[in-house]
Amino acid sequence: MTKKDYYETLGVKKDATPEEIKKAYRKLALKYHPDRNSSDGDTEKKFKEINEAYQVLSDPEKRARYDQFGSAEGMGGFDFQGRGFSDFGDFGDFSDIFDSFFGTRTRRSEGRARPQRGANLRYNLEISFEDAAFGKETRIEIPSWETCTVCKGSGAKPGTSPQTCPDCHGTGEIKSTQSTMFGQFVNVRTCPRCSGEGKIIKDVCTNCGGTGKVKKNKIVRVKIPAGVDTGHRLRMSGMGEPGEKGGPSGDLYIVLYIKPHKIFKRNGINISCTHAISFIKAALGGTTIVPTLEGKAKLKIPAGTQSNSVFRLRGKGIFKIGTQHRGDQYVKIIVEIPKKMTDKQKNLLLEYAKLSGENLENLGEKGIFAKIKDVFGQNDN
Repeated sequence: MTKKDYYETLGVKKDATPEEIKKAYRKLALKYHPDRNSSDGDTEKKFKEINEAYQVLSDPEKRARYDQFGSAEGMGGFDFQGRGFSDFGDFGDFSDIFDSFFGTRTRRSEGRARPQRGANLRYNLEISFEDAAFGKETRIEIPSWETCTVCKGSGAKPGTSPQTCPDCHGTGEIKSTQSTMFGQFVNVRTCPRCSGEGKIIKDVCTNCGGTGKVKKNKIVRVKIPAGVDTGHRLRMSGMGEPGEKGGPSGDLYIVLYIKPHKIFKRNGINISCTHAISFIKAALGGTTIVPTLEGKAKLKIPAGTQSNSVFRLRGKGIFKIGTQHRGDQYVKIIVEIPKKMTDKQKNLLLEYAKLSGENLENLGEKGIFAKIKDVFGQNDN
């Protein structure tokens, strides 16, 4: 399936505001609407693409999911097939577009305020490497506007209620008629006294100042799944700002940031670390204790192990999100060469060199320790 770039379809940038997206859509809808290009099949196809792009980018939730997955395949099954040419989002009938396009002098108003969805919230949460690996349930405190509990969101003092606006008589609109040689023109505008709500508040609620909302800090319980990484977003439906005029609340998006670990580095669901052993253990073999995310574990070291050798511990990595499958841990061995030795230790090494047929006279300035480094392949980096 071909990937779709909805931002390119509408000709806007990825950080475009809702107003910019709406403006770009209206312009393209005027140009490609089938009613104006009924004989052009390509225009109809283009119009469907424009409509599909707008349905995603104009919806905060769908846009957030689209930005996360980066393609139409990540939209989780959004269905655009049932949307006809008359579906134009939130700005009413398509005739309104043609009115503005052809310069119609009829002026319309939004009238009574409609219920509006609350704004989405974003919270950046930093967690430890271990919490990202195994998951965690935590609590966060976020500032948010909540519906006033005193007036129940009405904005009016308890025991009173909003009254019908005397200017618009509850319609939210003020109409004026103008007679011209072409006939009468009706100008409809939002009532300035009630701001289109149709009601006014005389006795204001002292708790919220008439807004119907108060700002409070609320505690939110967050369940972090095992396997998350930096940039992962958790969506909590309805935990955003409250809606206006009875509209639904927005969502809360929690963006995760993972603290670097002192020992481990992450590569997908696998982790890696370095571990130092003595040159004696590297030569003779044995076992060593290495760190893991769950504590310490034994690692078998074969005789003759060279520096920079890598060993794998199966199932000691990160969980894959939503599954019980875990990655692996890779341990890079560094062979340590002692910087200081006793005379007895030096003599034993010299005896070993003689038994091995090593020409000690050719060691020169390198010395016995440098020769040992060469044997085990250790570098100074």
